[in-house]
Amino acid sequence: MPSVLDPVRRVHSRFRVVLKELSAFGVVGAACFVLDIGLFQLLYAHLSVGAVTAKLVTTLVSMTAAFFAHRHWSFSHRARTGVRREYSLFALINGTTLLLGLAVVAVVRYPLGQDSALVLQIANVVSIVLCSALRYFSYKQWVFPARTVTTEGAVPVQDSDARIVA
Repeated sequence: MPSVLDPVRRVHSRFRVVLKELSAFGVVGAACFVLDIGLFQLLYAHLSVGAVTAKLVTTLVSMTAAFFAHRHWSFSHRARTGVRREYSLFALINGTTLLLGLAVVAVVRYPLGQDSALVLQIANVVSIVLCSALRYFSYKQWVFPARTVTTEGAVPVQDSDARIVA
């Protein structure tokens, strides 16, 4: 028999899942940011790799590290649809959000004519926040979708918070 507390338990359970995803997402993002910066310093300043080549390498390395960390930690409770498919979508989403972030800064700098370091840094931070939110929701929706679970005689149900639904 359903309990009066069942809706409260469901909300609490979903909140815990979202909190786990968001906190892991933030930790992975911060760690990969440090990885990117450190590796760039090593390649460019100490190994004399060209700046653009160093940035390409560091982006690919940090993005790949982020993918596996998100796959096996941030979104580990979600469905698996194949590494090739997931990584391709992950790279596409990251490339798209990179272009969006560049566009935000470019619009502030050129059409709006702002050249103040403070104004451009604010635009940069806004672009980072906007792109991070887009990446989080895109990863949840397309890269690491909610599980689809079937039980005997039941219609498959997809739960938006990746809980197993009977």
